[in-house]
Amino acid sequence: MVMDESSGMVPQVPFGLADGRRIGFVAAETEVAQQACIRLMDRYGDCDPEAADVIVALGGDGLMLETLHRFIHRQVPIFGMNCGSVGFLLNEYREDGLLERLAGAVAVTLHPLRMLAETADGHPQSALAINEVSLFRQTRQAAKLRVSVDDVVRLPELVCDGALVATPAGSTAYNLSAYGPIIPLGAAVLALTPISAFRPRRWRGALLPHRVRITFQVVEEEKRPVSATADYTEVRDVLRVHVFEDRSIGLQLLFDPEHNLEERIIKEQFTP
Repeated sequence: MVMDESSGMVPQVPFGLADGRRIGFVAAETEVAQQACIRLMDRYGDCDPEAADVIVALGGDGLMLETLHRFIHRQVPIFGMNCGSVGFLLNEYREDGLLERLAGAVAVTLHPLRMLAETADGHPQSALAINEVSLFRQTRQAAKLRVSVDDVVRLPELVCDGALVATPAGSTAYNLSAYGPIIPLGAAVLALTPISAFRPRRWRGALLPHRVRITFQVVEEEKRPVSATADYTEVRDVLRVHVFEDRSIGLQLLFDPEHNLEERIIKEQFTP
């Protein structure tokens, strides 16, 4: 099934592997992943990932996240195989039939979040997040945040340890630990989730259309300093943070048809 990009739904299409496509391998630093990488390179060739047509990532979800960031400038398709623990973004590890699996893989396009942070020293900073953009209090004092959506103030004051905006692909990561919702990929929404909200006590977050621009204004910034993190890029002492989906960047993840990311997100919601 091919889904309309203009609707906000994430396309899932057959990838295919043309003859002569070069495969590059990257691996986590664990012994299991490194040994697997050696065996696969011996069997399928050793192409520099910077020149490869498709990249096979060996490790866990952390390695997959690093790989997506590392090659974001190339937007090369990435097929992950789980040599770690959770492996939510990865396929089952098997050494046999890799070429056939790549040829029959389903490609899922993800768009990252763009974080634009304005800091106390006047230096704006930008970063991309595939999972989430998070704001955290830097001291014992709770953070005070004013939350706007498309320049309309929706929460004049959120007193909390922090807040985050998660993509559908990242909704099962930190967002889920903060009691945020799991989001199917085709839902075309983002999760806005508070972290240990003190006031308003009953506010549990919001689901927002994926094309909105979310702005966090830090209140009492000198007394209650706040940091912002896009995946693992941290900016300290922020005054204002803008978050929006950057649709100029499309990241391709490859999945075995019987175990694609959409199915994983649905399945996760029924896991005890």
